Amino acid sequence: MFKLVGSETFQLGKKKVHCAIFIQASDGFSYAYTLEVAGKPLEKFTESRSKIENTWCIPINGIMTRIVLEKDTLDVWVNGQKVESTGEFTDDGTETHFNISNQQLCIKAVSSGKRREGIIHSLIMNDAEIPPAVE
Repeated sequence: MFKLVGSETFQLGKKKVHCAIFIQASDGFSYAYTLEVAGKPLEKFTESRSKIENTWCIPINGIMTRIVLEKDTLDVWVNGQKVESTGEFTDDGTETHFNISNQQLCIKAVSSGKRREGIIHSLIMNDAEIPPAVE
């Protein structure tokens, strides 16, 4: 049997990120739920991750594929697996090239020209820019 109110902790992913769900009684038979990831409310955790990574979700060979660029290390992750990539400098910034299922992709990094915005990363596949995923 499980408790209707209280908290449960668990670990998530390969990095075993500490998570907790808090269940509190509300009016009558309703309950309020709060999820914390790495000690932060889910909204704050998601906001902080969006500052250090870019995410795109695209179908490749009919399979929805999640591509993540870690901005601080420039590592590229595909569906949770780090992939080999090659970086090169260009006249307007950098390009990071990698393959997924024999499909050539590129992440271009260019300056926004605005100090607050910093560097803009764009995913290119088949000469078309892919919009970032909306979380």
